[in-house]
Amino acid sequence: MRILFVCGGTSGVVFSIIPLAQAARNAGHEVFMAGPEDVMPLVTRAGLPGVPVTATSMMDTLLDDDGNRIPIPTDLHERFLFNGRCFGRYAANCMEGLLPLVDRWRPDIVVGGVFAFAAPLIAAHVGVPYVKHAVDMGEPRTIDLAAAAELGFTLERLGLYDMPRADLFVDTCPPSLRLWDAPPAQPMRYVPYTTPKQLEPWMYAKGDRPRVLVTAGSRITPDYYFDVLAALVKKVQHLDVELLVGAPDDMAAKLGPLPENIRAGWLPLDVLAPTCDVVVNHAGGNTVLGSMAHGVPQVLIPYLPYVVDYSTRLTEFGASKMIRPGDDTAENIAAAVQEVLGTFSYRERAEALREEMAAMPSPAEVVRVLERRAEQGRLEPAAPARP
Repeated sequence: MRILFVCGGTSGVVFSIIPLAQAARNAGHEVFMAGPEDVMPLVTRAGLPGVPVTATSMMDTLLDDDGNRIPIPTDLHERFLFNGRCFGRYAANCMEGLLPLVDRWRPDIVVGGVFAFAAPLIAAHVGVPYVKHAVDMGEPRTIDLAAAAELGFTLERLGLYDMPRADLFVDTCPPSLRLWDAPPAQPMRYVPYTTPKQLEPWMYAKGDRPRVLVTAGSRITPDYYFDVLAALVKKVQHLDVELLVGAPDDMAAKLGPLPENIRAGWLPLDVLAPTCDVVVNHAGGNTVLGSMAHGVPQVLIPYLPYVVDYSTRLTEFGASKMIRPGDDTAENIAAAVQEVLGTFSYRERAEALREEMAAMPSPAEVVRVLERRAEQGRLEPAAPARP
């Protein structure tokens, strides 16, 4: 069976779908992962055949025609519309390379992350099932609507009335944290993945002091989220703990001289997480789910508006402490870390989530579901062409 994975344009959303793609390839299927040129090193380092379908990066969609950065709206609803339009423009760029790809290499099924809106379009064009793959624990539906509006010309070009619906939704959110109105889904165990690095003994065996990991995600650049990371490190560096700072190596170097109790750089979070007592983070999907998968309590500071919802759910479950971005003072973060370290219930609730996630079907089991879905074909025919 040929399976085409269509990934998003940043590392986080690429990492989230790699375990299922690896499982499919290990099961003997032909697997391609399509995406922009700038994420191909992430794909190929995961042992997957990568197909670049656009030279336009996700960050390029944040620029106007003159190359100037488009102001990001402060109003929450407008922010969701802005995000959706950016994802729509990204998808339209991907279609330019996806269409000739499927003309030469016809897939039997297409799997795409929730923000990879080119995936349902290319599946409908080929006439094969489309599988929607979660990248965190839920996204505002306004983003989908805005992406569809941005893709109006592309839809018309393909002879579609609207965005094709998924024939299957693969969700890695544990049942206890799913929204009450979440769509029916095929559950799948979240398997943490980051680009690997050679291990050193300190990575998998901590010392006597509490170990706290701080990260603002993997897609940091000098112009994107570096200020958030630098501020977080400054606010926690005086805690009496062993402090790990997860960031790309070049961004970690820009943090400057750090106290002796701090290690900073590209860290294998899937290896480090089991050794941590608390993870302080920006509430990014992979960091949150990866910490949950290892039963580690968290201090969440949801800087992106759409992650506030699932941060709240995790906090209400009792496995995290949430600090609103406007309240993220050094004193509040330090107090939250000390509260989580000193209150056993946080670890207890985090362990409950770990056990629940471990009981979910593995990616290898979900591959068999994909096989059956491909054999059955699309649940609904693609929308008819316009008259």
